[in-house]
Amino acid sequence: MKNIIVGTAGHIDHGKTTLIKALTGRNTDRWEEEQRRGITIDLGFTYFDLKNGDRVGIIDVPGHEKFINNMVAGVVGMDLVLLVVAADEGIMPQTREHMDILGLLGIKKSILVINKCDLVDEEWLELVEEEIQEELEGTFLEGAPVVKVSAATGQGLDELTDTIQQLMSDEVVAKDTQTIPRLPIDRAFTLSGFGTIITGTLISGTITREDVLEMYPIGKECKIRNIQVHGQNQDKCYAGQRVAINLSNVKKKEIRRGCVLAPKNSMKNTDLLDVKLKVLEDSMRILTNHERLHLYTGTSEILCRAVLLDKEQIGPGEEGLVQLRLEEEIAVKRGDRFVVRFYSPMETIGGGIVLEPNPVRKKRFDAQAIEELKKKESGSLGDVMELQIKEHGDTMITLAELAKVMAHSVDELKEYLEELEESGTIFVFPMKKDTYLWHRDSEFAVRQKIEETLQKYHSEHPYRYGMKKAEIHNTFLKKIKPNIFDAYIERMTGENVYGRREEYLSLPGYEVPKDAMYLQTEKLIEDTFEKAGYDFVRFSEIDFGKIPRQTAEDVVLMMIDEGKVLRINEEMFTMKHLMDEAKEKIQNHLKEENLITIAQVRDMFSTSRKSAKPILEYMDSIKVTKKTGGESERVAYL
Repeated sequence: MKNIIVGTAGHIDHGKTTLIKALTGRNTDRWEEEQRRGITIDLGFTYFDLKNGDRVGIIDVPGHEKFINNMVAGVVGMDLVLLVVAADEGIMPQTREHMDILGLLGIKKSILVINKCDLVDEEWLELVEEEIQEELEGTFLEGAPVVKVSAATGQGLDELTDTIQQLMSDEVVAKDTQTIPRLPIDRAFTLSGFGTIITGTLISGTITREDVLEMYPIGKECKIRNIQVHGQNQDKCYAGQRVAINLSNVKKKEIRRGCVLAPKNSMKNTDLLDVKLKVLEDSMRILTNHERLHLYTGTSEILCRAVLLDKEQIGPGEEGLVQLRLEEEIAVKRGDRFVVRFYSPMETIGGGIVLEPNPVRKKRFDAQAIEELKKKESGSLGDVMELQIKEHGDTMITLAELAKVMAHSVDELKEYLEELEESGTIFVFPMKKDTYLWHRDSEFAVRQKIEETLQKYHSEHPYRYGMKKAEIHNTFLKKIKPNIFDAYIERMTGENVYGRREEYLSLPGYEVPKDAMYLQTEKLIEDTFEKAGYDFVRFSEIDFGKIPRQTAEDVVLMMIDEGKVLRINEEMFTMKHLMDEAKEKIQNHLKEENLITIAQVRDMFSTSRKSAKPILEYMDSIKVTKKTGGESERVAYL
């Protein structure tokens, strides 16, 4: 069984509510004022079944100009619109505005219903139909099926339901029930014994009883206590259904029209929208920069300012790229439709499509920003993913955060993610808790800076293996978590982009040059240490002549790494073979005697107490000796 939502549109008093009652047997005017005044003020909902067993949810949309915000909210999730025109009056101004709004909101399927045919003769009816068809030329309603009815007498109702059934079976696209569920709220109320109830059209995904979802933009976690579809309790509801949901953990006063029920972390609140906006061809107004507007999207109505990004102004029939700066936060998705009306006087002037639901503030006439928005306008979901990843070049973005920003499920994005990775467009770093994504352009820009810095570093410090990895992290990628940075470095060294020796990074293939300066310094150090023997000299006291002190320090560290020199403590170094000999003598002594003292070490190596103490401390560090309690006495470690 298909789920389809049919809405009505048309001028006040053209019989929309009466027509729905004739089709369903139910009155959608819920409020006393509506019934007393004979007009629909708020949205009305009901349903009827077709001959093939399919069920049609039907939304009665207000026709009065004063209630246009309710009209826009009612369009959310509609598959088919019945444009109702009274035979005795024809197209009226409010009908034209409804047509404009429906077109701006992307409605494609419609039926022209000429109502109250019992009030006019055949000749008048033909004249009215001809005038209506002329009005519909160039709109989405051009070529729509025409059905003549009388809601009062029942004339043409069977033909109308048959036409709806035909459009349902042939032309209505099935809803996506496998994506993130999204339910814009159009009504919230309280029932005694139940608590908070919300209603709306589920526009995507599936909601199951006991699910825990989030109410955006208020950030309130809600548990689904019960689900009703057309008055019947259900365990699940699906995209395309009108639903009433009983929530726990949220109060009616916290919810407003414009809230959206969706999975936690699946969407992101915003007070900025990048959009493509078109001004209606028959509008008498010109949109200028920083104009204050009413924005209608989903079930939201919010005041905003329009910042024109690529034009000085947008006239009738023209389009432009615009950043809407909202006075309240909302949660929307790329591709959502919207309508804008002037702040005063209130009249619909245009609308369009959301290109970026979570943008950064943009300057006017920024060529790069305009180019990226044009790509988002024409691009696939994969193209938009790429742009989103690129915008997080200094931090990377997680797959979960990307899905949240784009309001798509992770599974929906994975196919495009694989394509982007295979093409080399992005780098993917899978970690335990999430997957991190980085655009190759961002990586390349960082790589150039790192390579330039390493080249300079090698020139200034030729006798070092390279820069410390931590220094590169803190200099170029400090906003990246250490484990992600490590994963990046591991990947890049594996691809020979960087060279690495322990915690030092270098250009690939870099080797410390054993040139004349290096060899001269190395020999001076060796000669000094050999001559000193066990009368250790402080490194700071060595006279290196014209050799720069920094060069000497780098060379001695290289000699340590190569196993030629040992660091005894912070200030003293010696040749490794001397300490190897000392180790052997001390071990032999401890085999014969249980104890060795600093004085014995001093005499053993014909040195001073000042040098004997560091010898023993070094032996402690390599677990040859250990203290017995006295500062000057040692025993064998084992």
